[in-house]
Amino acid sequence: MRNIEVYEVGPRDGFQSVGEYIPLETKFQIIEGLLSAGIEHIQITSFVSPKSIPQMKDAKDLASKCAKNHPGTDFFALVPNLRGAEAAWESGLKWITYVVSLSESHNRANINRSHKDSYTELQKILKTYAQMDICLDVATTFGCPFEGKKSEEDILTFLKPYVDCGIRTVNLCDTIGIANPVQVRNTIDAVRNEYPSLDLQVHIHDTRNMGMVNTLAAIEHGVRKVQSTLGGLGGCPYAPGASGNLATEDLVFMLSEMGYEMNIDVPKMIELSKYQAEAVPKGKFSGHLYTVAEGNCNV
Repeated sequence: MRNIEVYEVGPRDGFQSVGEYIPLETKFQIIEGLLSAGIEHIQITSFVSPKSIPQMKDAKDLASKCAKNHPGTDFFALVPNLRGAEAAWESGLKWITYVVSLSESHNRANINRSHKDSYTELQKILKTYAQMDICLDVATTFGCPFEGKKSEEDILTFLKPYVDCGIRTVNLCDTIGIANPVQVRNTIDAVRNEYPSLDLQVHIHDTRNMGMVNTLAAIEHGVRKVQSTLGGLGGCPYAPGASGNLATEDLVFMLSEMGYEMNIDVPKMIELSKYQAEAVPKGKFSGHLYTVAEGNCNV
């Protein structure tokens, strides 16, 4: 139980916040650097409309390049719809994350759909790609910029139809960095007690400098899969001044010092973070990203 799996989501959640296009080769070099440092799970892109997020216009090319050069590696991508799932499958990916917000208001803002529409779209994906591994990303699990804090009962009720239809992996996301350790512990305990078969992950934003303690709270209550981004790149446009995501190198350093089995080279991660800071323009959301049906899918 001392082994923690780090899921690096910087090439998606971090890079999507950068307005200036990052060359495909630079993205690929950073992904290879992550692999070299010992990161085994990487969210490399999102299959969304380039009109929504121009940064992701190379999703197919990047995914195909990664799959070709590193067969068998645990690459995955975020998709908002059946079209995105099809593009991911054709690019050689067998694992996707499908995002829906616990908050109906945020779901409409983020992907321009009602909860009912999001559930229906997932049913299409499950039916069309039965062989695909799907993780359900639940955005605004702990709170929403429109609806405020969320309770344990909110998430338990919301998850039931998804669990009933066969979802077995759920990522609880603190989209705007509003959670606190007590809320994280209580939410994790409630979900684990109600749905013991679920494989849980957490994705905690660091808006209020709570990313580390909230992630640790989840770990101490049984979560073994945690998401973060190299250099803490990323953030949410609905949280002005947000400092981004939890930095992977900081998380790995802390857990290694605490005695968790990481098998990740911290000095390499630090050097890679420095390289990324020089090679990638400072993360900044360009315009309003929540406007098209294909969706931005920020978690």
